[in-house]
Amino acid sequence: MFVDQVKVFVKGGDGGNGIVSYRREKYVPLGGPAGGDGGNGANVIFEVEEGLRTLMDFRYQRHFKAPRGEHGMSKNMHGKNAPDMVVKVPPGTVVIDDDTKEVIADLVEHGQRAVIAKSGRGGRGNSRFATASNPAPEIAENGEPGQERNIVLELKVLADVGLVGFPSVGKSTLLSVVSAARPKIAEYHFTTIVPNLGVVETEDGRSFVMADLPGLIEGASEGIGLGHQFLRHIERTRVIVHVIDMSSLEGRDPYEDYQTINKELKEYNLRLMERPQIIVANKMDMPGAEENLQTFKEKLTGDYPVFSISAVTREGIRDLLYAIADKLENTSEFLLEHQEEAETGIHRVLYKHESSKDQFTITRDPDGAFVVSGYKVERLFKMTDFTREESIRRFARQLRSFGVDEVLRERGAKDGDTVRLLEYEFEFVD
Repeated sequence: MFVDQVKVFVKGGDGGNGIVSYRREKYVPLGGPAGGDGGNGANVIFEVEEGLRTLMDFRYQRHFKAPRGEHGMSKNMHGKNAPDMVVKVPPGTVVIDDDTKEVIADLVEHGQRAVIAKSGRGGRGNSRFATASNPAPEIAENGEPGQERNIVLELKVLADVGLVGFPSVGKSTLLSVVSAARPKIAEYHFTTIVPNLGVVETEDGRSFVMADLPGLIEGASEGIGLGHQFLRHIERTRVIVHVIDMSSLEGRDPYEDYQTINKELKEYNLRLMERPQIIVANKMDMPGAEENLQTFKEKLTGDYPVFSISAVTREGIRDLLYAIADKLENTSEFLLEHQEEAETGIHRVLYKHESSKDQFTITRDPDGAFVVSGYKVERLFKMTDFTREESIRRFARQLRSFGVDEVLRERGAKDGDTVRLLEYEFEFVD
């Protein structure tokens, strides 16, 4: 089974907790704090594995949770960092954040890696909080939570040449004749429901990868038929080979077929029409094909080469393969939309000023409780050890420095009011 799109949940490993500890050697009076830091969690990394051809494995495992770092230990011993979790993906995988729809990574080359979910850093032990005024602190941090993400994996077939056309025009037969690929061939529509790849070698020693892609119908760009499932795979191809049934056995007009397919390509992505296109008049061994080809050439506008072939008798195949190989030599790769920024090789970073009000938001529940939310305050909360009084006081001081107390007062918070943060409740004290 060919799987080319799947949703997955990934979570980076949490950092290990720092600890509160003191030196207790016999001849070292007032030894001081000796709590070690926690280790860093593991990143979730996707790596391209050349042997994979489908996202099938992700149908059975949709959750990837990286291990957390080791907790800190006494005698200032640092917890061990967790080894990264490496997940293998096939070449041609695009990783998209499901919430923001932002492209996180485009993985095409064997061994290429991308960090998909970042790990949390280890929490600091109490020896890191020692100061002249507080030489023996009872403070230690919990590990930082790892990044959580819902992502969509899309597989876009890595082929130099894409065969397009209506169902049953002979794309699979052509691929089976010119390469060692053995796609399923039968006399009914949509025999091909997954892309088939074949390596083609010309008589003069040139080679390229050809993809027989599922048949298009009118409305495919809007998702009708196999729709986007098909069109996704043509985005990476450098040359489009448009196969047309010149025998009209199905009762359709060859020129109308040609216009319909091009319209779908254009409506899906305008940049597909920039690719060089070669027109293949197939089934020329059938009666009436010559007359139909003559009519087709009279109606054709645009400077596209037309090759007459018969995939069954192999007539005209040699010249077609030479033409495709020549066209590939003169055609550079077309970048996908999200790759265009990187075309110049210059990496631009946009730094945004984040004002203090962006650190948190305050809303009210129907029962009157104030709800504090925001990445920074939630992260601080998760990294606070609430079993120790000193850590709780530090948490309160930091919330005050963020301006949470001030905004709560502005919103009308009074002594004894309930304040919620995540699933926990606090009492507001003015």
